[in-house]
Amino acid sequence: MATCEVCHNDYAMSFEVRAGGAVHVFDSFECAAHKLAPVCDNCQCRILGHGLEADGEFFCCAHCARMKGRTELVDHA
Repeated sequence: MATCEVCHNDYAMSFEVRAGGAVHVFDSFECAAHKLAPVCDNCQCRILGHGLEADGEFFCCAHCARMKGRTELVDHA
């Protein structure tokens, strides 16, 4: 068994995620998202989908990008 680095649950079905040269251990996708998913620079929600990025700023949608003055970013429908 391995211990989740977010909630510290010692769980037989934990799993590893390798990202950015580091190995992380989680007991759920929820904990993995909490630790690894970027946060929208406007509304602070976790970006679980594609999101948008410009010059190191991350946004969950074009609306949030526009709210921060990033008019060049658009959603794709």
